[in-house]
Amino acid sequence: MTKDPSVDGDGSIGIFDSGVGGLSVLEQIHTIMPYENLVYFADQQHVPYGPRSDSEVQRFSLEISRFLIGLGAKIIVVACNTASAAALEYLRETLPDIAFVGMEPAIKPGAVETQNGRVGVLATVGTFDSRRYASLMTRFAREITIYEDSCPGLVEQIEAGELDSRETRIILSRALSPMLREDVDTLILGCTHYPFVLPLIEEIAGRLRGAGDDVLVVTSDSQTQWVVLGQGATRVSSAQFVADLSEGASEMFEHTPSGEMRSTLDQRIDKATRDALARWARGKK
Repeated sequence: MTKDPSVDGDGSIGIFDSGVGGLSVLEQIHTIMPYENLVYFADQQHVPYGPRSDSEVQRFSLEISRFLIGLGAKIIVVACNTASAAALEYLRETLPDIAFVGMEPAIKPGAVETQNGRVGVLATVGTFDSRRYASLMTRFAREITIYEDSCPGLVEQIEAGELDSRETRIILSRALSPMLREDVDTLILGCTHYPFVLPLIEEIAGRLRGAGDDVLVVTSDSQTQWVVLGQGATRVSSAQFVADLSEGASEMFEHTPSGEMRSTLDQRIDKATRDALARWARGKK
């Protein structure tokens, strides 16, 4: 079942990620499009996507996309840098009647914003190894120096709600210290999970750099809202949020930048959608 986003205003915007990271994208879309129906799918069974092969990520992404289409999605936002790198073009070729919006590390904005030409990028191994990332580097990073770190274990810490734990601090300090020693003045968060630890990143960077020597942090989620609008999404008369979240994931709503998403989760989830989610989950076992 497919829907034409240019003419059907009653369909939903489907959003998925390997876990709760895409909630940072969902919030940005909701902020600018508060009357859209949004369906969020958190694939916590397979998190993290970063170390997985392209073929695995493509298979997960296709299954989830078909599920979201079955719920009436007119547009699907792949709210994961790794899945976008591995599966976005595959999804567009396989499901040509659906508009797909992907994520990518904000290399271009980072290159524009840096004052000294030294930029740090935090992303997953899957993103760093992708052709999409290599293309971004070729197009936008020729005149700057890039410092990269895959932050092993950080996605798992965020999924566990460990946003300020000792282990999370160790992971981030290990990633940021070498970059800041190289005088990086701009930091790109190339994974949708990472904005959840933005306060900790700012704290660590401030401590390592010193007062008055700020590091600009650039994320890709705030750009997605405009891309979605460009895909032809239309406003509908009422808001309906449906979240497929594993047990404990709802706590992540408390850590979104505005905090307003918490009240959304407390709304009643549509029973038909809940039943469909349960059937899909049983079929995967």
